[in-house]
Amino acid sequence: MSTETPEALLQEVRRVRREVAEHGAGIMARWEPHLTRSEYRRSAVNLAHYLALRRIDLRPLQAALAPWGLSSLGRCESRVMPSLDAILANLETLCHPQGVPAPRPGPSEFVEGTEALARHTEAVLGLPAPGRPTRILVTLPKGIAKGNDKGNDKAQDIVDAGMDCARINCSQDSPPVWAAMIANVRAAAAARGRACRILMDLGGPKIRTRTVHAPDKRGGVKAGDRILLTFGDPDPALPFAFQASCATPEALRDVQVGQAVSMKDGLIAGHIEDVLPEGLVMAVGRTPPEGQPLLPYKGINFPDTALQVSPLTDADMTALDFAAEHADIVGYSFVQRPSEIARLQEELEKRRPAKPPMPIVAKIETKLAFINLPDMLVQAAGRNPFGVMIARGDLAVEIGYERMSEVQEEILWLCEAAHVPVIWATQVLESLVKRGMPSRGEFTDAAMANRAECVMLNKGRYIAEGIRVLDNVLRRMEAHQVKKTPQLRPLAAWAGVE
Repeated sequence: MSTETPEALLQEVRRVRREVAEHGAGIMARWEPHLTRSEYRRSAVNLAHYLALRRIDLRPLQAALAPWGLSSLGRCESRVMPSLDAILANLETLCHPQGVPAPRPGPSEFVEGTEALARHTEAVLGLPAPGRPTRILVTLPKGIAKGNDKGNDKAQDIVDAGMDCARINCSQDSPPVWAAMIANVRAAAAARGRACRILMDLGGPKIRTRTVHAPDKRGGVKAGDRILLTFGDPDPALPFAFQASCATPEALRDVQVGQAVSMKDGLIAGHIEDVLPEGLVMAVGRTPPEGQPLLPYKGINFPDTALQVSPLTDADMTALDFAAEHADIVGYSFVQRPSEIARLQEELEKRRPAKPPMPIVAKIETKLAFINLPDMLVQAAGRNPFGVMIARGDLAVEIGYERMSEVQEEILWLCEAAHVPVIWATQVLESLVKRGMPSRGEFTDAAMANRAECVMLNKGRYIAEGIRVLDNVLRRMEAHQVKKTPQLRPLAAWAGVE
């Protein structure tokens, strides 16, 4: 239908609102059993409405609204129904200027979603630094655990630089080391009259090469080669020059012919050509022109496969015993389904029977996790304070680097609609942190990160400098933009232009 007149636009927006309300109610009916935190219900309703809204191609409506000076719905994530109702009220006034003023949402309805996101962020990540709403999460180096002045000084350096939350990678070190890290960080924060939350990140299953067999005199795997991913150990007697076993061999049983596979962060990519009793035959379709060595302990991704591997390993259960007692947040690796969220929630409740629900951060690192994200959000935030980490390294391998920017945006939108905080992770200021020299592109990436509620830096020799630089960048960018909304401060650079 034509939407060139206010009357036609009014009918179209009414239709959209009705469709959003009806479809959103159906989504909520399915979600109701998972909402045991009453304070999260209104956020779940907004998420349901957002999913219903984004089923519709809104581009023609957006273009039609703009000439009339009306909202284009481009910033409605945290407040779907108030945004639609405000447009309807304005259209009613345009169509019936002498009539009774149409009811319109009040200012409190527009900020309710933003305030809910702030509350939920604080419940997970703690209070922000003064003047910088975006938190900084830092992966702790092992040196922080040292019991002498060196360990204390390192902890003090990164706290003073601006660290708000500390991450411990549970796939490394041991409980005594973790305990020392936590003690030193908390003492450093207390010395400055601050708190610093501790996130303990469960390692999850290791889907990576274990033992490899490769020719001695070749430069590596090249396009056109075949690799046997063995169910057991490599066997030189088999007619495959390149072979690799998997640290989680049960994962290979879920993979079928034709499905994609990549290794070493996508440097070796191809598909499964055949399934033999000995393993999977991978046809290599892409490597760097000079080839790529087949090495042990490198990641394997199966982006087309719904792997049935449990994200909670025996080692994770041991780490969870410690984290439930000593940490503030649990990070969940390789989680892909709402049922897996429920499993962690049950394990935490067993370990903390008389305590409030423990905050959880789910790492979104596979295609299946991205697809299941709406239901995972409700399952998790419906019972626990909850956040999402965009694990951009593994996720880019899973979905393709060319789609990473698009998918990253969609996760940010969805989580804002759910009023759930997001952690922007992987290789932020990586060159600066590890080598002391940043690249120009890294600053652009760090500046974009202020649309998330938290940014993660990995450990490196120059981590304190990396924190200080990130703190500066975030403070500058937050004067210009909050989430997707530009902040129109005076532009001092052109103040004298007439």
